Amino acid sequence: MKFPFLFAVLVCVCCVTGFAQGQNPQDRNEYNAGYRGGFIKGLTVPDSALNFLVIGDWGRCGEFYQKEVAEQLSYASVSGNASFIISTGDNFYPSGVAGTEDPLWEKSFENIYTQFSLQKDWYVVLGNHDYKINPQAEVEYSKKSSRWIMPSRYYSVKMPLNGDTNSKVLFVFMDTSPLIDKYYSDAVYGKTVKSQDTSAQKSWLIQVLSDKDPTIKWKFVVGHHPLYTSGKRIKSGETLQFRKLTENIFKQYKVDAYLCGHEHQLEYIKPEGHTHYFISGAGSEVREVKGDLPESVFKASDHGFMLFSVNKSRFKVQVINWTGAILNEQVITR
Repeated sequence: MKFPFLFAVLVCVCCVTGFAQGQNPQDRNEYNAGYRGGFIKGLTVPDSALNFLVIGDWGRCGEFYQKEVAEQLSYASVSGNASFIISTGDNFYPSGVAGTEDPLWEKSFENIYTQFSLQKDWYVVLGNHDYKINPQAEVEYSKKSSRWIMPSRYYSVKMPLNGDTNSKVLFVFMDTSPLIDKYYSDAVYGKTVKSQDTSAQKSWLIQVLSDKDPTIKWKFVVGHHPLYTSGKRIKSGETLQFRKLTENIFKQYKVDAYLCGHEHQLEYIKPEGHTHYFISGAGSEVREVKGDLPESVFKASDHGFMLFSVNKSRFKVQVINWTGAILNEQVITR
């Protein structure tokens, strides 16, 4: 059970105490400049890190604690000195958007993530719900929005580590729904997934991951569907199929982390091998995580998101819920 009154008290305390709530040196700069918004108490980031937020399965017109999560996301953006935000898909429920003028753009995105600290780049992938009506509209919205980044249905970006162009993170953004068989026989999804060339995407994925650029220090892949989960799809056909399709590719090209949503939970999973798996699909509605997955290190049925901080030798992940509590922290080294 959630307690809105308690949440209001926490927000008030955060606003009153100002800098004391922040643990990042960047907070002091914001505070000295006059910023009096919220901070996340106890949040810390390594020196010389590339910091970014990861949130998924959020588009519900502010309901199911979407607004509360958005507020804490804005606080984490300040406390964590985040450079950008990644969305792991299912951006608009229940059926995506009809076009770039669909009212859901305002109701579920523009009027929810309003804070100044969230007016930065959002790197977005499509979820299965986004595929129901017009997935291409989310690509086209990139031409209208200064922060919505989806140049195509799958794409890649190289990000310098703290401005160092000799050390970069390769981000690979996948379009996972067309890669899963179940959607082709569905009366709704079938029309939109059939237009995609899955062979082309697989070839592209291998080509991008095999990049020999010596400045690439980390490889992060982002998609909607999980390879592993403790959620309701722990043994579903789509999970097993997607794992079979991608896991060996991730192993071969030493993908450091795979970030996804689809399951409405927060989870860190570490099976045998090089790749670490993170589910951040709790931007609004959440489900109880009942599955007993041996590879699961941390799991929570709570509304929230993750903050990643990456430097040359390690990356840190902090899991934050709708009240600003840090639920879990992981530090992954080479």
